Amino acid sequence: MTPKERLLAAIKGDKTDRLPWSPNVAYWWPMQSHEIISMGEVEFLESIGADPLIRGHYPMTDKEWNSLFLFREEFVGCEKKEVVKGDRKQLTYSTPVGELNFEYVYSPVGDTWFLTKHGVVTEEDFKTLVYLKEHTVIKPDYSGYNNIISRYGNRCLVLPLLVPEKKSAFQSLIEFWTGTEELVYALADYPETVEEAIDAMRRVNLQAVKVSVESGAEAFLTWEDSSTTNVSPSWYEKYIASEINDWVNIIHQHDGLYIQHACGKLKNLLPIMRNTGIDAIESISPPPTGDIELWDARQQLPENIALIGGIEPTMFETLREEEFEKYVLNLADRMRGTRFIMANSDSCPPGVPIENYRAVAEILRKHGY
Repeated sequence: MTPKERLLAAIKGDKTDRLPWSPNVAYWWPMQSHEIISMGEVEFLESIGADPLIRGHYPMTDKEWNSLFLFREEFVGCEKKEVVKGDRKQLTYSTPVGELNFEYVYSPVGDTWFLTKHGVVTEEDFKTLVYLKEHTVIKPDYSGYNNIISRYGNRCLVLPLLVPEKKSAFQSLIEFWTGTEELVYALADYPETVEEAIDAMRRVNLQAVKVSVESGAEAFLTWEDSSTTNVSPSWYEKYIASEINDWVNIIHQHDGLYIQHACGKLKNLLPIMRNTGIDAIESISPPPTGDIELWDARQQLPENIALIGGIEPTMFETLREEEFEKYVLNLADRMRGTRFIMANSDSCPPGVPIENYRAVAEILRKHGY
């Protein structure tokens, strides 16, 4: 089987010739040597015996990480502007009814811009967000995805991002527009205004879903970052699961697959997730990052939901060789016969040696997985 065939078969529950191993190297990658980066992401993953699963970005060929969408977002009568000065960045959305201003600070550790000031913090800001979303248009743009498929073919499975902010409307408010604390207060103080904004955001997301499914892509991803550290089960069910079900209905009508990235504490969300149409959950994290082992999650979820992950990222650095082999084999044995792709549960620290990634493939082959 080709890597793409193997990965799709694992998600769908079809027979595979071996257990897929698909590490997530997103945040590890920029910190590596020129020799590694010059190989390119797909070529590097092939060199360590992995099945390349490209999660929501263009396959990396340098240090840049660029999101992969199947559409472009256009603002009618509104403007989006970024200004970078040293390690500071300001992002502004300008509309006829107001501005939304965000501030970032750059950290070279992980090559990341950290959001330090959210733009939607008052009721008037929420009304501005409604206006912005009501004047947002989604237009098809399959060129980037088609170029990747032309270059790599069946050597990898590419998962384009499904919606503009990479996640559901409510989760986007938590992580980007508003922040958890301010959103809690806003829902208490002016719930109708907040829900009007959520509805406007969901309409834009639905536009993107309808455009994306016409692309010919087999599977789609959102960086949902689901976790009870920032969303309660009741809010997840009311605001997030309901939107995901709307997406999945459309995706399944086009014979596509929906994969949800969920890297936090999921134990109390799984009873809700089991009743959605999710095809796979990517990055379920065991302790200490998360709060449930993969095999326990498997028992709580229906068999038709595939699981991707299982290896706690810190184990790549903290376990001795013999301990690591036992850890990998225990995971493989417990997940045997299920819809499963072995991976690190979220990205590994920059210091993980290449040999430790390669070791997983060697362990699995050595023991016949």
